[in-house]
Amino acid sequence: MNMNELRSNPLIFEIKGNSLDDGPGIRTVVFFKGCPLSCVWCHNPESKRREREISFDGSKCVACDACRRACTEGALDRKNKYYVDREKCTLCGICVETCPSGALSLVGKAMTVDEIVRVVEKDVPFFNNSGGGVTLSGGEPALFMDFTARLAAALRERGIRVLLETCGFFNYGAFLERLYPHLDRVYMDIKIIDPDRHRALCGQSNDVILENFRKLNRLFRDGGIEVLPRVPLIPGLTATEENLSAIAAFLREEGAQRIGLLRNNPLWLEKSGMLGREAGADAAALRGWIDREKMEGILKLFGGFTIV
Repeated sequence: MNMNELRSNPLIFEIKGNSLDDGPGIRTVVFFKGCPLSCVWCHNPESKRREREISFDGSKCVACDACRRACTEGALDRKNKYYVDREKCTLCGICVETCPSGALSLVGKAMTVDEIVRVVEKDVPFFNNSGGGVTLSGGEPALFMDFTARLAAALRERGIRVLLETCGFFNYGAFLERLYPHLDRVYMDIKIIDPDRHRALCGQSNDVILENFRKLNRLFRDGGIEVLPRVPLIPGLTATEENLSAIAAFLREEGAQRIGLLRNNPLWLEKSGMLGREAGADAAALRGWIDREKMEGILKLFGGFTIV
């Protein structure tokens, strides 16, 4: 799939069943590859780029060298910090097929709407018994508006509830016309209020995101579907008193009553190395946890909100 095709037809890097953290009930999460933001703390670094990538998990490697013998490009070298020379690698997949331990994998698969629906349909009994459904996540599903709208419509036609997890960076008019009618809920991240800091840490200004939240939240208050703001708690980056107080003030001004607080999980950092990428200059902060005392202070900042 070339880049022109990837602009409208996303790759899917995982379909994860039995999820309890991505909406109400038991859910199946469809993860899209590609995102308009580039947050330094992204817990799914494999979702940032639209194109397929190769991943190497050294903890699974048994050092049999079957992959090195199979690679015709000479792209695998144990002297390489990340094992795979991604400038030489053509993503042919021969090494993945040869690897007996699953240490090598290709990240991103082209799937049609019907193929995705067939995968998630097997979980319908769990959805029905728990009030769950399908969560579209990523990456950013709204980056592929037409495809995601077709998928959401196909799921709804089968009685499957659809929740969208979004960074909020999308064209509101297109979203409202094409995708919104097929959704049951929206979870939108509100990461940083200061636009310059948002641009520095997320790669884009937050003007569009905040305005999209305002509009969707007003629709919700007028009887539309729920839009739940969620705040990632990254030590020293988003989880500062100044930023969280500003987010709380913004949400109060907009009449929001429920919010989600997402604690940092530094274990994701291993995934960046598997993809041949450094975690970045903020790696020390990204390795931190939110302890009980810090969390108690954060909850006070969000006093009056229902935390979900």
